[in-house]
Parts: sequence; structure tokens; C-alpha cells
Amino acid sequence: MNIKPLHDNVLIEPVSDEEKTAGGIIVPDTAKEKNMKGKVVAVGPGRVNKEGQRLPLDVKQNDIILHAKYSGTEIKIEDKEYLIIKEDDILAVLN
Repeated sequence: MNIKPLHDNVLIEPVSDEEKTAGGIIVPDTAKEKNMKGKVVAVGPGRVNKEGQRLPLDVKQNDIILHAKYSGTEIKIEDKEYLIIKEDDILAVLN
């Protein structure tokens, strides 16, 4: 895959949460909430401010992040699901 997001966009690969409850019950896809965790696959070069300077992004490739619940655009590349979101929709970087 060769994709490079533009400006302050970030390409995210959703990270699946556990599909079983603590009691061992398997939760079907239709009953799950939308996943808010993902792995950064690619980042854009950053946005340009009013003075024409490029502001780099705070996230980098391979970071695990939390993003806003209904943010971004879902896309499919080579049979894999991805999400393209703005850096402003990233809530936190997990360590």
C-alpha cells in the first residue's frame, strides 16, 4: 500500500477490542459500539498557518491513539478497513 494523507489528515487502522465479555459471552458485531482506538498507519505533512509555515503533527506512524467516536471517513484499501481523520479529532496517544 502506498498512500500519503494530505495536510493534517491521519490514516488510522482500527484496533479490535476483545470480542468476549468477562463471563465468556461473545459479542456480535451488530451489538458493538463503534471502536475509538486505532493504530496510525500514515500521517500528512501538517497544516499551514497564516504565515505560511508548516506545523508538524503531534502523532507519528505506529502510535496507538484514541479518536472521537464518529469522526473521519471510512475507506477500504486492499480489502482492509481504514479511517482517515483530521489531527484535531485525535483525543489521546496511548503509551
